[in-house]
Amino acid sequence: MEKLKLMRLKHQISYQQMATLLGISKPFYWQIENDKRRLNYDMAVKIAHIFRTTPDELFYDEICEKLDLKKPNRFY
Repeated sequence: MEKLKLMRLKHQISYQQMATLLGISKPFYWQIENDKRRLNYDMAVKIAHIFRTTPDELFYDEICEKLDLKKPNRFY
């Protein structure tokens, strides 16, 4: 979750501050950011809300790459 880490650092937010904003423990947040825990959609929305963006903007490209998915073709 490199983009998430970069956003957190850019906004000068600590692991503990993120955890507090999300209502979770610091270790739980650390696990999300370091790919040790799977991110569910509700948490992705909460995280994106903190940074005033969308879950897709934060996570889509990185998750597609991890899953080895190619960009979808449009169907006409």
